[in-house]
Amino acid sequence: MLALAFMPPAAISAQQPASGQPVTLKVQAREVLLPVTVRDKKGALVTSLKISDFTLTEDGRPQAIKSFTRESNLPFRLGLLVDTSRSVTGAMESERKAAEKFVDTMLPEEPSNPSNQVFLIHFDREVELLEDFTASRNKLHRELDEMGPTQREHDSQGPETSGDDRERGGGMGRGGHGGTQLYDAIYLASGDDLMKPKDGRKALVVFSDGVDRGSKMTLNDAVDAADRASLAVYTIYFKGEQERSGAGGNPGGGGGWPGSGGGRRGGGESAPAVDGKKIMEKIATRTGGRYFEAKKKENLEEIYGQIAEELRGQYLLTYTPDVVDKEGGFHKIALKANKDDLTVVTREGYYAPGGEAK
Repeated sequence: MLALAFMPPAAISAQQPASGQPVTLKVQAREVLLPVTVRDKKGALVTSLKISDFTLTEDGRPQAIKSFTRESNLPFRLGLLVDTSRSVTGAMESERKAAEKFVDTMLPEEPSNPSNQVFLIHFDREVELLEDFTASRNKLHRELDEMGPTQREHDSQGPETSGDDRERGGGMGRGGHGGTQLYDAIYLASGDDLMKPKDGRKALVVFSDGVDRGSKMTLNDAVDAADRASLAVYTIYFKGEQERSGAGGNPGGGGGWPGSGGGRRGGGESAPAVDGKKIMEKIATRTGGRYFEAKKKENLEEIYGQIAEELRGQYLLTYTPDVVDKEGGFHKIALKANKDDLTVVTREGYYAPGGEAK
């Protein structure tokens, strides 16, 4: 299911405060905040629309849009999630350079909003936070430059790895075909320690081959966590070497932050083939983000540039649901432009306040 998280209580505003203070966004407890991207039939961003250009429904009932604006001064909270498993090793140098350029775009030397912040996670057989929220280009550049496989992934490449083990695609231990804890990475990035408590405009950018091996969380767990944190997830798919050779994903297995004690190990049975491309498309679509495919590693810089452009071209929509839900249920949203030649991208719904994943 899809969700749109609620922002902290207070009146909605994006006012310019006294000099030197960051712009803040506040919403009433019952108001829903929706990031919206609109493109024309040629794929160009449309940035001059207003409330009257749209119709909005919740669970099939018409809703009154309260505000629909582009707030370019609101801070960004961004997370970069990078797959460092063996399957994508061939693209890692291009990924580093493209991500560094993206950081420079979103954190310019003379920022218009000094509150913009980015964090960096990499994942393979485990999930590691390399740099917490920071506005420092230098810190992020340093971590990107030094980024490589986790120690567990590195250790798994020892001589004891057998051909039979490699075919299993297993989870956390030595002898697996490489771990890719994609779902755990998204889940943890979206949680209370990182994205969920933050205000402002928020998004994750995920680079991976999309084939999860060893996560404790499921795809639905990851998407729900992103939705509850009001996150759009932009996915960059690169067809990894393991997928080219026909290796499948493993939906079970351990994972989590380093030192968490792992979890379930992947079983010994061969896992069915997983279409990483479809997984990455699904994550982006269900969270109101956008899917990209890097057919060549040289495409990565252009893709990151398009993501930066889209983030800066977003609208923010707010409305107050006509029916009060105190049970924390999921509610389906449909936002449509009145002009047929416009494509609207946003989340598919939200959980009412107090709703927690089962």
